[in-house]
Amino acid sequence: QQVGRGSVQELEVVVIDDGSTDGLEKVEQRFSGDRRVHFYHNEVRLGAAKSRNRGVLRARGKYVAFLDADDIWAPDKLKKQFARIYETGAVLCCTGRELMNPDGTLTGRVIGVKQTISYRDLLWHNQINCSSVVLPTEVARKYPMIHEDSHEDYITWMQVLRSYGEAAGIDEPLLKYRLSQTGKSGSKFKSAAMTYRAYRYMGFGTVKSVLLFISYALHGIWKYWRA
Repeated sequence: QQVGRGSVQELEVVVIDDGSTDGLEKVEQRFSGDRRVHFYHNEVRLGAAKSRNRGVLRARGKYVAFLDADDIWAPDKLKKQFARIYETGAVLCCTGRELMNPDGTLTGRVIGVKQTISYRDLLWHNQINCSSVVLPTEVARKYPMIHEDSHEDYITWMQVLRSYGEAAGIDEPLLKYRLSQTGKSGSKFKSAAMTYRAYRYMGFGTVKSVLLFISYALHGIWKYWRA
């Protein structure tokens, strides 16, 4: 994707199949003649982080945007994000989200984001959802998602903001985020452990990691109570 005063001038879709069982072959046949859509099939299951990294390496555009298979974008999401990137010069742009039930029905619960997110903000509370992010392809390649036993995307956002400064947020639910108990972060206790490991992988000591985790937990409770 290229940015010109906020417009999406060209779109490429890179689909990474990590062993899906939901009839993806029919979708691939449907788009077989569309040069903008490219399908890649992992020979073995790689997991979310490595699959995203593979997609980034295959991408040919200036920017990449992530979308997990069970989430949905609003039709004007990218257009609004590129306008915000052009306006602010931010290296990363994210949006708010509305929560969906596993069956796709909307819950009416909306989780917003700040218009400007600093590295310090992110340390205390991760408000950047992966499926809402747009950032330069070269930056995504510089900071690939690793440590899949933790929140690998959270680590990447912290690294990006530490190096490049503030992210821009659009406080609109331009992402429909599907809730799941079977996903990687479905268990709150498992998610909590992964958050703590993310701080440790960032190189923080035990005390700082514990303090950051306490703040993260309190923000999480407040976020879902408000939503």
